Amino acid sequence: MTVTEQPEKRGSFLNLRALVVVHDLVMVAAAWLLARLTSMWLLGAASMDWQQVVIEANLVIVLQGFLHWRAGLYRGVWRFASLPDLGNLVRAAILAAVSAAAVLLVLEAPLELMVLMVWLFPALLLFNLGVPRLTYRVFKDMRLEVHRRRQTHRTVILGAGRSGRLLLPELRRRGGFDVVGFLDDDRGLRNTEIDDVPVLGDIASLPRIAREADLDMAAIAIPSATNAQMQRVVEICERAGVEFRTVPTLKELGASLTRFDDLKPVAIDDLLGREPVSLDWESIRAGLTGKRVLVTGGGGSIGAELCRQIARLDPAGLVVLDNSEFNLYRIDYRLKSEFRDLMIETVLGDVCDPATVETVVKRARPEVVFHAAAYKHLPMLQNQVREAFRNNVVGTRRVADAAVRYGVGTFVLISTDKAVNPCNVMGATKRIAELYAQHLNQASDTKFITVRFGNVLNSTGSVVPLFNEQIRRGGPVTVTHPEITRYFMTIAEAGQLILQAGVLGRGGEVFVLDMGEPVRIGFLAEQLIRLAGKEPGRDIEIVYTGLRPGEKLFEELFHEDESYATTAHEKIFLSQGASQGLEGIDEKLKRAEAAVMRYDNNELRGILLELVPELGKVPRRDRKVIPLSG
Repeated sequence: MTVTEQPEKRGSFLNLRALVVVHDLVMVAAAWLLARLTSMWLLGAASMDWQQVVIEANLVIVLQGFLHWRAGLYRGVWRFASLPDLGNLVRAAILAAVSAAAVLLVLEAPLELMVLMVWLFPALLLFNLGVPRLTYRVFKDMRLEVHRRRQTHRTVILGAGRSGRLLLPELRRRGGFDVVGFLDDDRGLRNTEIDDVPVLGDIASLPRIAREADLDMAAIAIPSATNAQMQRVVEICERAGVEFRTVPTLKELGASLTRFDDLKPVAIDDLLGREPVSLDWESIRAGLTGKRVLVTGGGGSIGAELCRQIARLDPAGLVVLDNSEFNLYRIDYRLKSEFRDLMIETVLGDVCDPATVETVVKRARPEVVFHAAAYKHLPMLQNQVREAFRNNVVGTRRVADAAVRYGVGTFVLISTDKAVNPCNVMGATKRIAELYAQHLNQASDTKFITVRFGNVLNSTGSVVPLFNEQIRRGGPVTVTHPEITRYFMTIAEAGQLILQAGVLGRGGEVFVLDMGEPVRIGFLAEQLIRLAGKEPGRDIEIVYTGLRPGEKLFEELFHEDESYATTAHEKIFLSQGASQGLEGIDEKLKRAEAAVMRYDNNELRGILLELVPELGKVPRRDRKVIPLSG
């Protein structure tokens, strides 16, 4: 409230109170007159001295006005009249009997009149004062109820199973939801009721039900739904033209990240995510609990998720290294807020800086290293060969060599599907990092394990935040090719499977995470537009811009000379035959480091072709050639 508003509101309040006082004084006069007329009729008087009545009324008005104020009649507000206010009215009526007797005594009225007035006047005054207050309160409450009803969402629950049955009382308790029915595809539930709420039909009938019942919202209570099932339900909700929200998934409920009754907007993770990951937490705890752990790139999307997962496993200490001040601040704040008893050290530094890496590894003496530090933005790195090589190869080499020198037990390299048959600079540098890790595994006691996977939903710099930003600006959403596909997984799933692969490995393995079915990027764009409440092609255009240099139509998870085998975990595969091409890698990387120091891009491109010969092969139709000059 501003200073200028206060006097205005106070004046309005005083004006309202003055009207209440005037009303009450008029009611006092009316009650006295009615009581006198009634008394005259009861006593059988032929006429009444009106001059005497006016004098009596004036005296009573003055005396009763004072008594009303003393009785606290003007402390409350009519809108909130309640039992205490009723008590004040009764007190005012009792005092009215006293004031009637006093006035009549002063004016020497007959005893018979005084007896009648002492009873009639308080009763009539209580009626005159109470009924207007009660009427006003009821009137305002009715208006408020109408307003509340307008604010209530007429809701249908999609799914009449256990989740829907649990959601119903939660929505009733919370208020603001008028649940008109359930929709479920189980035919056995048709024409039944759940807690007096009917099952109206199957989910496909939502558009018709929405029109007939004037629905505002659909609450999706199917936490076990697969991505295909969720896509179908969302499509039906969009056709029905109603707002839709969902309960947490089984994965979120299992992680205790959210309460069951938290209705949340449907996110892209709900449409493209997979079934909850089943992990061998006992083996993961055995591999990390009580251990000193270093995470490089710990402020990034995957690195931060790894830090959070590791912190839950009670390590002896956790060191987080990142070259982004903001990212490091953010993960430092979150970890220290959630894990107050954990020894956490955050270091601002570059994995390419020998002094930083040497100091951190020597001081922390980690037993497990997760190397997530990398540049990953493919189009940008295509023309930044020196920086891509420096960070993704030289940086990996610095950390890996330090791990060998200081006796680190396990080194986990986070790689990418773009390292498979790469046709771009980023993928080629990550492939060299994989090769160097396998080389060191053969030449040292440290176990080097590589984990390879595809895109991560909502990670920093990924396509989902870009599309969301384009949608917020009103479009268009830009997609490179109508048929381009990518593998996707959620950040949480990637982090958990990396931990699982890290304890499965015995050294030298390249583990490939099961990425499920590839997703067409055009479909992803359409779903994001619909989740924003827009219609693709009508509200937001999708524009196809053409493949960028070094970009494939589809990604691969294994090289042509690799085969794969299953592991103890159904979502983790083991690449076989991945250790080819290690001859002379030390000498070539020494040359590459010298070229990095000279900023010699041509030399670096030549070394890329030597170490990753598939980069120079004639590309398929879905690839663009990496430029080798300049």
